[in-house]
Amino acid sequence: GLVLGVYSSEKDDGTAQFTSAGDAFDKLVSGKLRALLSLCGPPLKKGKTRVFHGLHQDFPSVVVVGLGKKNAGINDQENWNEGKENIRTAVAVGCRQIQDLEIPCVEVDPCGDAQAAAEGAVLGLHEYNELKQKKKPVVTPQLHGSAESEAWQKGVIYAEGQNLARYLMEAPANYITPVKFAEHIEQKLRSFSNVKVHIRPESWITTQEMGAFLSVAKGSAEPPIFLEIHYSGGANENNSPLVFVGKGVTFDSGGISLKPSSGMDAMRADMGGAATVCSAIVTAAALNLPLNIIGLAPLCENMPGGKANKPGDVVRAKNGKTIQVDNTDAEGRLLLADALCYAHNFNARAIVNAATLTGAMDVALGSAATGVFTNSSWLWTHLYEASILTGDRVWRMPLFEHYTKQVTDCPLADVSNIGKYSRAGGACTAAAFLKEFVTASHWAHLDIAGVMSNKDEVPYLRKGMAGRPTRTLVEFAARLSQDSHN
Repeated sequence: GLVLGVYSSEKDDGTAQFTSAGDAFDKLVSGKLRALLSLCGPPLKKGKTRVFHGLHQDFPSVVVVGLGKKNAGINDQENWNEGKENIRTAVAVGCRQIQDLEIPCVEVDPCGDAQAAAEGAVLGLHEYNELKQKKKPVVTPQLHGSAESEAWQKGVIYAEGQNLARYLMEAPANYITPVKFAEHIEQKLRSFSNVKVHIRPESWITTQEMGAFLSVAKGSAEPPIFLEIHYSGGANENNSPLVFVGKGVTFDSGGISLKPSSGMDAMRADMGGAATVCSAIVTAAALNLPLNIIGLAPLCENMPGGKANKPGDVVRAKNGKTIQVDNTDAEGRLLLADALCYAHNFNARAIVNAATLTGAMDVALGSAATGVFTNSSWLWTHLYEASILTGDRVWRMPLFEHYTKQVTDCPLADVSNIGKYSRAGGACTAAAFLKEFVTASHWAHLDIAGVMSNKDEVPYLRKGMAGRPTRTLVEFAARLSQDSHN
């Protein structure tokens, strides 16, 4: 199969404006493609397709897909590069059409940006069907022509990173337990000589005095794991690393503050923070990025067992602060509190944590963007610029003292794990809570609850767990590595 892009017509005569690959193919078939397109009715709109059979012996089926306006660049209203997003969407739609035709291989028009085209193809074809007997036919996308093979390969690696996060988030919680999560990541990193993976057991967590993390884990029969990854891509192993921290609750029942049963199955993805940061490190290693990265993922289940946290219990975090657990379903911040304290051991250039932390974040931004709370404008700028390129957007949220007061005004302990005005500003009070465990001057908290899953909002992702914002984390790390190079 072959997927070719066509731009919206700028003239009123409705003539198709092909990409250079489309033009070349049209010449190859003596102008038949252009002639057929003009016979098929109005010009192709963005993301819409037409399929032609029997035009050329090498490509029995050709899918032509609308790319929208030519030279669509950065859209300041939308905070993304519209041209790149159009390519990702068009290529994904085209590749799925080839899959529906049960053709095992597809060549993809680079459409002027081979990286975006590769991302569209690899992200668009991904589907979690490990446990089904009937699977969709596997389609292998490859670049049409050879001009941009390096950019294509980079796009494939970026997309495979996000697909790894999607795989981990989508898999049932009895298949991805804390131990199995850690083993899966270790296996993905085994081939890299500059990566060390430490799978820390409960005894180690205890010696580290991570009382907040342990208090969540003790409600479940599954043992907790603290996963620690060291990627040494920098010129010097002692250069300050970028530290990624990810919330790794492999299933979240809510604990004693039990969640409603409707939709609780989606809480198998409550380790989306751990999945995205670990996948970003796997991707950084595959790209051989020239910087040091450390990944930290506290992994456990939050269950309502006989040993579980009870509302009103007080636990002690690694930095000595006491925490009143007023709601056992606000457990992610307890894991992160201890992991953030531990992250300060590494003299980090920046600490970035990701977590499916609050329903309030989903209410605030929906699935349009990841909410970012940060104490560093330098860090924010890097994340924001990275997200414009990836199309996986971020939006800055406030870290006002206003919210800090709502978690530190606590009857029994130094801090409460929920704000005293209950649901008001829930994402902001959660971020204020985390800030109590941070002394680093470059720290960002990414609340990814709203972008956890995809219904149909991102057209190049199928329905299911989204693995967002893995590509933005990778692009951010890549920009940071250029920074240290210059």
